[in-house]
Amino acid sequence: MDQPLVQATLAVPVVQIQPKAPPADFGVPATYDTCQLGLSTSPNGPVLRVGVSVQAATKATLAAAQKAYKGKPAVVGAGGFGNDTSVVFLFDGRLYKVSGPKATLAKYVVLGQEVVRQAPGLPEAEPLITRSECERGSSAAAKVMGAPASIRRDGQTELGDLVCGWVSANSVLSSSVRRTPNAVALMTAIRKTPTAQAIPLGDEGYVDTATGRTTIRLGDNKLVDLVPLPARAVNPDTMTQFALAMLSQYR
Repeated sequence: MDQPLVQATLAVPVVQIQPKAPPADFGVPATYDTCQLGLSTSPNGPVLRVGVSVQAATKATLAAAQKAYKGKPAVVGAGGFGNDTSVVFLFDGRLYKVSGPKATLAKYVVLGQEVVRQAPGLPEAEPLITRSECERGSSAAAKVMGAPASIRRDGQTELGDLVCGWVSANSVLSSSVRRTPNAVALMTAIRKTPTAQAIPLGDEGYVDTATGRTTIRLGDNKLVDLVPLPARAVNPDTMTQFALAMLSQYR
């Protein structure tokens, strides 16, 4: 990315490439490999994220993304959509996503056009980016997804917490950690959800029987999230077996 262009477009004091790759941005219909540009001298300041879909994309993929996330049409690449914090567009058989602090759609279109200039010739990422710690969950993940993953995206957060991701043509499953001083209060809200089913893992754990999302509390400041996408009813026993396979990696 042209850093002076980013700085001028977003009117930020600095633009710094962050060398550590953040975890993949898991979603449906697209999961993205991402990089980040810091937009402030503060370590916790705003960032600009640039992502490219891990799977090939078509106009149908773009239409599905626009239906899922809404947004106004944007003239960039082979067509796209966006709002005042992001733009998503199709280019050269992939979806690209540029997101960051609040600005305007026109400014995000400028940044998207810069991605179009920079993207040609970039090497394609490997389909399987794995960590051995995540392998222990792969067979249970296949049961949740209905098929083995064709793409893997394992990594870690800035704090060093493990992130595991399994991706297939129509399904995504991920495991990650939220560190929060409000873990107990957040679990209280989850417990009150009519579709929450308790599971005997961690200090407290629940499967949402409507979405499949599973949340487990470890201590007072750590939540483990196990998230199947698209959100759907998943057999709670199947999600529990997946959680059981992964939980030791987060203790």
